[in-house]
Amino acid sequence: MISLRRARVRYGPLEALHGVTLAAPGPGLTVLLGRNGSGRTTALRALAGTVPLSGGAVVWDGADVTRMPAHERARRGLCLVPERQAVFGSLTVRENLELTAPAYDSALDAYPQLEPLLARRAGTLSGGEQRMLALSRALLARARVVLVDEPAQGMSPTVAARTYELLSALHACVVVAEQRLPPVLHGRPALVYELRRGAVVFSGEASEPRPSG
Repeated sequence: MISLRRARVRYGPLEALHGVTLAAPGPGLTVLLGRNGSGRTTALRALAGTVPLSGGAVVWDGADVTRMPAHERARRGLCLVPERQAVFGSLTVRENLELTAPAYDSALDAYPQLEPLLARRAGTLSGGEQRMLALSRALLARARVVLVDEPAQGMSPTVAARTYELLSALHACVVVAEQRLPPVLHGRPALVYELRRGAVVFSGEASEPRPSG
């Protein structure tokens, strides 16, 4: 399990998270919902250690890792897939995959669409193709904690559904940030936290009704 406990994050004079508490169990899928500016991306970054807390704590498997730098969290098995710049654009698709694992057949099994693109530079791919490549690298990493900001952005509904099947099947603590609950998750087991203006306004199962507004 990885969690935020009364976490506060500031960007200069503005506070983006106002004492947020949430817990993501593993293995399992946790969804952080919220509109732009709600704090969902900041919550992911706080878990990953790419933004510092101004208050509260990050706890991973019972240990306080608040002061642990992002590269050390990555070394211990945490993988962050940001919304932007999630691949090395100047490298080919093959080189991107080989940076994660010399054998990458499982990534092509997950996303066969990437195989004809292996020789292409990643920066020339469409948005959806770049998301497939970034997620393939995350799958190859065999991480204990996988944090993904808008995993299905730019994907067709079929590929988006496939993506959530892959994420749900991981033996890991998976946390994704989305603006709205993906249709593929309706009726499936997933823990949901909804954020508004830097605070949690709902926590529960994906099947539970959430407050409107």
